[in-house]
Amino acid sequence: MKIGIIGAGMIGGNLTRRLTALGHEVSVANSRGPESLKALVEETGAKAVTAAEAAKGAQVVVVTIPLKNVPDLPAGLLDGAAEGVAVIDTGNYYPQQRDGRIDAIEDGGLTESRWTEQHIGHRVVKAFNGTYAQDLLERPRPAGDPERLALPVASDDEAAKRVVRALIDELGFDTVDAGGIDESWRQQPGTPVYGLREGVVAVTRALAEASPERPAAHRA
Repeated sequence: MKIGIIGAGMIGGNLTRRLTALGHEVSVANSRGPESLKALVEETGAKAVTAAEAAKGAQVVVVTIPLKNVPDLPAGLLDGAAEGVAVIDTGNYYPQQRDGRIDAIEDGGLTESRWTEQHIGHRVVKAFNGTYAQDLLERPRPAGDPERLALPVASDDEAAKRVVRALIDELGFDTVDAGGIDESWRQQPGTPVYGLREGVVAVTRALAEASPERPAAHRA
């Protein structure tokens, strides 16, 4: 598939490594410009582009940037993407550590991914937000392996969710359907599933045990 990755931090960089190794055509962008991605490009064979170019023709777009920077993404970012593009949102709200206060999340009750959807004008699939970046390189397992980790995946777009779940399976991980974006608080920071390195049964249980009240450490 043609995949655009916006953000080349730990998750974005390791997704670039894995997805190119699997044979996908990957374009990657960051806030510092294509020239800053020379080492990653030489390592992986990915194409370095601007954020505005990353989604052009892409069947999957990964948005993996600090939440506070989402409003700075180019207008019409997804206008040139492939029809039915699946947009993966890996973002998390860290008001005290990084993002500052976002009123629509704090007061309006929006989930982090719903807020992101409103800014980019497209439905998203929330995935990888609680995944350790190094696990993408070190913990893939074949289907059926008892040590295979499972990742929660939430979206209102069922077709896009199927695409993303299949891609995660290809990467070597199981998935658990975590419902729609209004339910995606179940996998936000501070919940039982966040950072959980377990299989389908434990991830399913952790999602069910989540509380909708945001922990104090994750409130402004």
